[in-house]
Amino acid sequence: MSRKKVKLAYIQNHTTRKLTFKKRKKGFMKKMSEITTLCDVEACAIVYGQNDTQPEVWPSPSGVQGTYAKFRTMPSMEQTKKQLNMETFLRQRIDKAKDQLRKQKKENREKEMSILMSQCLTGRSLHDLSMGDLTDLGWVVDHKVEDINRKVKKVHDELAWNGSNQVQVVPTQPPPPAISFNI
Repeated sequence: MSRKKVKLAYIQNHTTRKLTFKKRKKGFMKKMSEITTLCDVEACAIVYGQNDTQPEVWPSPSGVQGTYAKFRTMPSMEQTKKQLNMETFLRQRIDKAKDQLRKQKKENREKEMSILMSQCLTGRSLHDLSMGDLTDLGWVVDHKVEDINRKVKKVHDELAWNGSNQVQVVPTQPPPPAISFNI
């Protein structure tokens, strides 16, 4: 049975808030123990609630001091290497989303040009196309010709490899220079 989604907001009721804090703290400490065991990493935790007189420390006060001392002796570059603040995290997410958008636009444009190429083969006129469309269409046609040449060469090589000497070698023309894809 799955748990229902919890609304992440401040709990107004004082007793409910204390009870939730106690349960979550216990679960957090259990997860700390599990991650150190399963992943063989050194970790520590200090949890201090507003109603607690002493902070809860995991695994022990000396263990926390040892882990913290080990961390502080690392070079500062090593300490901050994998740290992210919110700005850096969001910037990485934005860059990743921009890259995905750029790739999707390129893929969509290739599909549009493939459809246009098919329409041209069935009789559509090229007179109403812009220079950018014609350039992109030329790029798609060049890629299709390269794919066909590659497949013909593969079939030819397979036939030659099978020992068939009856195949006549027809040299393929080198593909025209690549045209950049405008997006």
